[in-house]
Amino acid sequence: MSERIYRDSVHNIIRLKTDSEEGKLLVRLIDTAEFQRLRRIRQLGLAHFAYQGAEHSRFTHSLGVLHLATRILAKLQITYKLDKNDVTAVRVAALLHDIGHGAFSHVIEPIQNFHHETFTIEAVLSKETEIGKLLNAYSSEVSEKVASIIRGDFQPMALAQLVSSQLDVDRMDYLLRDSLMTGAKYGIYDLEWIIKSLEIDEENDRLYVSARGMYAVEDYLQARYYMFRQVYFHRTLRSAEVILRSILKRALELFEMGQDIWFAKGTAFEKFLGGKELDLYEHLQLDDTDILFHIKQWQNSEDKILADLSKRFLHRRLFKVFDLDMPENERDEFLNAAKKIVEDDGFDLEYYFIEDKAGDITYYFYTKDVEPKNLIYVEEGFSQSTIKEISEVSSAVRGLQQNYQIHRVCFPPEVKEKISSLYHRKM
Repeated sequence: MSERIYRDSVHNIIRLKTDSEEGKLLVRLIDTAEFQRLRRIRQLGLAHFAYQGAEHSRFTHSLGVLHLATRILAKLQITYKLDKNDVTAVRVAALLHDIGHGAFSHVIEPIQNFHHETFTIEAVLSKETEIGKLLNAYSSEVSEKVASIIRGDFQPMALAQLVSSQLDVDRMDYLLRDSLMTGAKYGIYDLEWIIKSLEIDEENDRLYVSARGMYAVEDYLQARYYMFRQVYFHRTLRSAEVILRSILKRALELFEMGQDIWFAKGTAFEKFLGGKELDLYEHLQLDDTDILFHIKQWQNSEDKILADLSKRFLHRRLFKVFDLDMPENERDEFLNAAKKIVEDDGFDLEYYFIEDKAGDITYYFYTKDVEPKNLIYVEEGFSQSTIKEISEVSSAVRGLQQNYQIHRVCFPPEVKEKISSLYHRKM
């Protein structure tokens, strides 16, 4: 066989040619333990609590990202002379960009205090991982090129932008994939026209979109806006995340206090409970199944808080969520009164009354306040065209540059009526 075929829900058929050393490398990388681990990490973390079809994995997404990178590179090679080794590095980086993710994707990162890209780079450069061994055997420089792309200091910058920018193959795939798998139609945009319109500004070493593709990019950015508003910040999803974090917070505290808490001894999870920093090998031992396995045991814990939270998570008895849609000067009074209601009902505020906030630069739908390599450039005009940053040309994109903030409160459903009554008195 000269190719390997993957059936894909978004791209239909993903073909990997195996009649070249590059193709063989990609197939072997997919077959490594580190990449196969991504089958056990959900792409959307806990979104399946809100959208039952959102069971797709980082594995399927990563294959999609490789597929899009391959298509765009093939399109660019028709017009531009690209270094063969650079093309290989971009394809490999597209495939491997998520291998450092922890359990439930982004949910665990703030608890373990790591960023997945750090582990991705370490895995690529390591001489101990299966991935690192394959890359080193293939070429002495490919692993460093891949690490450089993920770090963001790769040259030429135009190729690195394919993997990491505000218009990259990662976002292109996850918007379409998450939209399809959740059933929410907000993430649909004209992918084919964007691919057709991508060009390289060789003088300034950057990608840009030709004039005919600007409206497709506007569509793409608006799709991202609506996916954040309707899917990634969904109340039920955020509620599930809040409970999971409360569970792990309680487990970590019980372990630190020397209280009786069940855990699989001699595993990376034991070190995680001890609050210690995991090395690469230990990090790659953990996935969604480890967390779920322990939560299943903890539902029978003698600690009432840990047992209760675990049961709520496993049986989808989630917290209720209220948006604090009130003047800021009234919020503190409402929060204090709501906390008293929760506490009077016998719930520990530390675990059962959580403020959910999001509003930093991560949640801009498009921003100019990033490094130039992350910006989107478009061609303005057809006859005497110039290349400009997209918000200078598009009023639609300028409208997306307002930071989206959420401020919610999560609490047990047992006190919903009391807090709802309090809430409506404030409205």
